[in-house]
Amino acid sequence: MALSKETRAKLMGISTATLCTALFKRGLRNQFIQDVHRLNPNLPNMVGEAYTLRYIPAREDLNTIEVFKDRAHPQRVAVEQCPVGAVLMIDSRKNARAASAGSILVSRLMARGVAGVVTDGGFRDSPEIGALSIPAYHNRPSAPTNLTLHQALDINMPIGCGDVAVFPGDVVVGDGDGVVVIPKEIADEIAHEAVEMTAFEDFVTEKVLEGRSILGLYPPTDENSLVEFKAWRITKNR
Repeated sequence: MALSKETRAKLMGISTATLCTALFKRGLRNQFIQDVHRLNPNLPNMVGEAYTLRYIPAREDLNTIEVFKDRAHPQRVAVEQCPVGAVLMIDSRKNARAASAGSILVSRLMARGVAGVVTDGGFRDSPEIGALSIPAYHNRPSAPTNLTLHQALDINMPIGCGDVAVFPGDVVVGDGDGVVVIPKEIADEIAHEAVEMTAFEDFVTEKVLEGRSILGLYPPTDENSLVEFKAWRITKNR
């Protein structure tokens, strides 16, 4: 099932924290990609379907600088074929000693209308990538070319990224905390539930800032809290 415009719009306004809780309610405990960080903190949420690229350890006789001249090189193909609105997810084996990509390739993704890029390794030219208007997440900066340690192999196959299984078409959401992966089969219902959760969390935050105790409010074990919430939603048009 393709990501609908309605679900994409909902997810643009939902935090990864709320999504993780919604997923946890369904028994999914390990959907938050570990140890990746957003380069440009001023961008809105990243939302898109996963398009994947997998690296394996480089073998020196097969991974010389000359391989980049091959137009069929998997890294180059992935950059040119990642669909508009998708998120390029790169399995770099959590190895940031060599870069997964650099600013030129990320710029190309941005120019093509890709929604974002995530690696559990590192990016080179990270200051330049951080100035771009495409969400980009990595573990840490890394200057060496990917060829020194990584050999690009598979495109749009299931991968592991930051200890999370990522299947092509899964829905990826990124914010200031990091990146969460939603199984594509439940993306619509997770988005709907998370919108409801966000409304309640906004209500709770407002009341806490007014001085209210969280006891009976969060979670709403006091029945009057739910009555207040219903009235608040009407007032706030939420």
